[in-house]
Amino acid sequence: MIDFGPQGISIGPLEIRYYGILIMLGVLAAINVAQSEARRRGLDSDFLWDSLPPVLIAGVIGARLWHVFTPPPSMIAVGLTTEYYLTHPLDMLAVWRGGLGIPGAVIGGVLGMYSYARRHGERLTGWLDVVAPGIPLGQAIGRWGNFVNQELYGAPTDLPWAITIDPANRLDAYRDVATYHPLFLYESLLNLLNAGFLLWLARKHGARLKEGDLFLVYLITYPLIRFLLDFLRLDASQLGGVNANQTFMLLVMTAAGMGLWLRHRSKPEAPSAG
Repeated sequence: MIDFGPQGISIGPLEIRYYGILIMLGVLAAINVAQSEARRRGLDSDFLWDSLPPVLIAGVIGARLWHVFTPPPSMIAVGLTTEYYLTHPLDMLAVWRGGLGIPGAVIGGVLGMYSYARRHGERLTGWLDVVAPGIPLGQAIGRWGNFVNQELYGAPTDLPWAITIDPANRLDAYRDVATYHPLFLYESLLNLLNAGFLLWLARKHGARLKEGDLFLVYLITYPLIRFLLDFLRLDASQLGGVNANQTFMLLVMTAAGMGLWLRHRSKPEAPSAG
């Protein structure tokens, strides 16, 4: 018997969550965009499919570890702290209960691709440029899983496009507030724009870009999106009283911007012989 529930599809004892379906749809969309980029650059697109398993595994591990070491206040309040996870390691595997961080997913995915590329004699930077436009597209689709779970919403608002959050999914401090900023939607739309911008940049100004530049641009644009949107986030992870995601995004954005500047700064001309 097949049952379509509010958060997933039940087929007998098996439950397939919409969140997981949307994440996989995002992955497939990202890999298809990357395939198109690979062909345009004259690269073997089979590398992408072959590297997908280790990249996905490393990405999920990274995403989970990011959550384990930067749990949001709402999870800390119910005892799901870093210390708890370290003393109950099997609970780290319970991703279906929530807790995947995009920064960790990107870090893990890059490490997974680095390992695979190195074993097969491929240059990592070129492939990072290939996948760069697809990453925000995948993020844009995956964010709708947060809508299904009612777990990524912003500050209370009565704007016409506000979303209603069920009482069971509201934070304790906002139990009497029904409508909120659709933070997942803001990020989804901005990620779509980011994907389009990166594709435009690769095609319009590709001749001026060095290998690895496009991924560095992604490391500026996406952190900027997250940094700004986190001002609306109610349940931001904290480390020492500081917003962990905003701080990390600011550091990444600064480092990537500095990297681009150093790669393209004009070198002083050597003095002519007298």
